[in-house]
Amino acid sequence: MTFDFQAAAFRQAAQPRTVTDQRRAQYTNEAVLSATPAQLVTMLYDRLLLDLHRAEAAQVAADWEAAREQLLHAQAIVGELSSTLRIDVWDGGEGLMAVYTYASSSLITANVHRDVQATRDCIRILEPLRQSWHEAAALLPATAAHSASGGALGVA
Repeated sequence: MTFDFQAAAFRQAAQPRTVTDQRRAQYTNEAVLSATPAQLVTMLYDRLLLDLHRAEAAQVAADWEAAREQLLHAQAIVGELSSTLRIDVWDGGEGLMAVYTYASSSLITANVHRDVQATRDCIRILEPLRQSWHEAAALLPATAAHSASGGALGVA
């Protein structure tokens, strides 16, 4: 019975609490559902960097709970990016996977050891990738961005 209570509490906590939060959540959901694969990658990178900057600020302020939440969310995003990366589609795939592996390890270090420098290292290596994905997505024609294979940017 404890498990059911905890699950219900988690679902309740995950629900938007105000009308503004509900509208924001609805807008975000609609944006994700209508996004191309390329747009989804850029959305993930945007949120990843937002999480990292928030985590850095929380670490500097010694707000370890907030830092932990942001770092865990960043880890989940890196996990999603790495799980959808198709390294067989392009030559840079293995190198990008190595970056994701390094970032994941650094995020764990940042969280476990409360290491703001590890968070900053992730920002330093991931920000240029975010910019590159935005540039690549902007160059894709709309038909390539919606291709059935989803491989235009090397993502599934």
